[in-house]
This record gives sequence, C-alpha cells and structure tokens, in this order.
Amino acid sequence: MSAGRDIRRERLCARLEGGFALFLIGMRVNVPWKVHRWWPVASAMPRMLRELAQRPELGYLGGHTWGGRTAIVMQYWRSLDQLLAYAREREAAHLPAWREFNRRVGTNGDVGIWHETYVVGPGGYENVYVNMPPFGLGRVGTLLPATGGLQSAGARLRASGEPATASDAR
Repeated sequence: MSAGRDIRRERLCARLEGGFALFLIGMRVNVPWKVHRWWPVASAMPRMLRELAQRPELGYLGGHTWGGRTAIVMQYWRSLDQLLAYAREREAAHLPAWREFNRRVGTNGDVGIWHETYVVGPGGYENVYVNMPPFGLGRVGTLLPATGGLQSAGARLRASGEPATASDAR
C-alpha cells in the first residue's frame, strides 16, 4: 500500500466521547554496548502492546511507537483506572517485565525508563490534523471536519466539553 493512500488531506479534528488517559512511556539506552541490559527492556513493550491489542476489555485504545536511543510509546486508555489495573494485573505481561527490569537493571544507569500519565476530561483537549493519516487521538477517536465552528483551537476546546480556560486557547 502506498504511504500516500492513508493521508487525509482535509482539515480534521478528533473527538473521543468522555474522558481518557494519555500515557507516555519510554526507555533510553544509556550504554549502547550493553545489549544484554537494554534488549530485554526494549523487547518487553512489543509483547505488552500485542497483549493489549488482543484484550480490548482492558481499556487500551491504541497508540504510536517511536524507536531510537530514546524510544517513546504514546498510549490512549479509556480510563486511568484501567491503565492502573493493567499495571498491577499479575497474569498480564507488564508486572513480570517490571520485576525483571528491577532485577537486571535497577538503578545501575545502563538503561533509563520513564513514563508520564495525563488524565483528560471533556474540554481538556484540542487537536487538528491536516495532510495526515489517522494519528494520535484521531486514530482512536472519531475524526470530524475542522471547519465552520471548529476552525479555531478555542472553538474545538469548547466543542469537546466545558474548558477550564477557553480564553487561553484562542
């Protein structure tokens, strides 16, 4: 398939009914020649993502992955509660991977890991996509034309719910 076929040329915005959690997680290879330290960490995330894709009831909506010395995974979850439940689930892939990281790497400095979690409610997000394939919230939510009353960032915020500071988004 041509890469250009997925590109949506129109101006779009995405909407997701209700709130959601945005989870950013990644790793950084600090000592590249210690493959035995960073490879197990790098290979754990694809296993978790496959598991999540096969079990939609866990609340994972989708996301994107970028590789390199610092790898980043952007994940959308239906709720913070579902994200946290997955992190603690004994039968899921995450907990054994986390324990293995602590056992093999811990705080020795060879591999860095990080995550950030954001809980987003109605009116707490805004987006626009032009000449893009479905991406980010547009990949897990519903894409709508960002025309007419949805042309400005402030209007998109107001349309997604009651924003806390709509005047800041103009």
